[in-house]
Amino acid sequence: MTIDDSTGARTALDYPTEDLRRRTPSTSPPAPSIPEEEVTQRAKTSAKLYGVVTPEPAAVKAALSPNIHPYLTQPDLLVLDNLFHDVHTNVRGNTNEKVDKPAPETIEALANDTNINHDHDAISVARLKALNDPNHADFQPTVFVTWDAKDIPAPINEYIIKPYARVAMRIVRHPTDVVFLTHILLYSTVNLGSAMFLMFYHCSYLHGIAHAVYTLWCAGSFTLLMHNHIHNNGVLAKDWRWLDMTFPYVLEPLMGHTWDSYYYHHVKHHHVEGNGPNDLSTTIRYQRDDLFHFLHYVGRFLLFIWAELPLYFYRKGKPNLAIRSLVSEVASYAFMYGMTRLNPRAATFVFLIPFVQLRLGLMIGNWGQHALVDELEPDSDFRSSITLVDVPSNRFCFNDGYHTAHHLNPLRHWREQPVHFLQSKEAYRDGRALVFHNIDYLMLTVNLLRKNYLHLADCLVPMGEQIGMSREEVAKMLRTKTRQFSEAEIRAKFGK
Repeated sequence: MTIDDSTGARTALDYPTEDLRRRTPSTSPPAPSIPEEEVTQRAKTSAKLYGVVTPEPAAVKAALSPNIHPYLTQPDLLVLDNLFHDVHTNVRGNTNEKVDKPAPETIEALANDTNINHDHDAISVARLKALNDPNHADFQPTVFVTWDAKDIPAPINEYIIKPYARVAMRIVRHPTDVVFLTHILLYSTVNLGSAMFLMFYHCSYLHGIAHAVYTLWCAGSFTLLMHNHIHNNGVLAKDWRWLDMTFPYVLEPLMGHTWDSYYYHHVKHHHVEGNGPNDLSTTIRYQRDDLFHFLHYVGRFLLFIWAELPLYFYRKGKPNLAIRSLVSEVASYAFMYGMTRLNPRAATFVFLIPFVQLRLGLMIGNWGQHALVDELEPDSDFRSSITLVDVPSNRFCFNDGYHTAHHLNPLRHWREQPVHFLQSKEAYRDGRALVFHNIDYLMLTVNLLRKNYLHLADCLVPMGEQIGMSREEVAKMLRTKTRQFSEAEIRAKFGK
């Protein structure tokens, strides 16, 4: 399959079989024995994904690693394949230190195809762009998070999924985002219907527990749906603005959110402060591998954010935001109180448990996103957040793993994050960014609190000067990124 004829770059078919052996660093443990049947099947899957000729089983055994999750999205597989190719070919980028060298943020902002000077980079970027381009034959809208098009039986895909997608693409704002309508319909029927049944018809403990567990399962996808919604003032087309602006107020209380508070805290506060000293959810004042510091962090948010956020806006001279954030939070609590008085048992499962679950999840996730902060440049987006190429964050949560890229440009479309990441590799290398694979924010937090730095070292995808570091050297380097900053250091580093 030809990816890009205009650049003169080689296609995937031009690469010899041995280039398939590039998905893991040389320090990774050897792959376990894989049955021949699985080798054949995974080779066919690889051929579908990359357009390569199915190699012999021996080559597949060498290429596949237990560290590469087979359920990764196509873009994540392409990104990892590209990064590990750099590892094996020792591509470290421009490591020369120059006085007039532009800042990583400048490099990132100017990144485009003109600075791609490696064939494998051109191929990867072209393939990612094709998946996002509605006018390209390889374009694939995201319809579900659980299944890709290749996983759906051909007759179902042809006669049910594709007709639905064609209709949905006229309803969503971006043709890639059919999945947003899919999820709005899902939550508005299953979650809302189950909640109505529990609240107003019959509530059994079995149904209530099942409802709370299912809500927890949906919480990540819904929250990142809302993440896209609040950053872009909606996700549906203009003609459907009435639905775009109303569904959050119906669904947010069911999924553990309080009305509009995610918008006020995340967009109007967190992205303004960027994990700096005035960020109410900043991690820099904590020892980020210490359990008691973590519990203090979570407890403060759970108990006091309702008051601290309005006070923050008031101190910043934004009384309108202070009043609106306080009213939305208090109104949400009043609504939950009213529902609890109406049906205490049902409201516990429908509103209270999801509320606690979500707030815990938000803080665990934010801790993982900003636990590894550079001791020298903690105010750099490249050095105060991380990138994850994993299953939960990117498959189920719309590329939330590309967190550094999101902080660099909060308005960038979620499907563009992998493209821009590869285009901006030089900026990530120069910024000494941290990229991990096959670990999500939850497990990253857990491993930090267990001080299991060797496991985190195994998950690091080395870039730039990190290539060639031993496992122990990587672990030691990561440990320096979790140290608590003193107030004197904060004033010196942030000028505040």
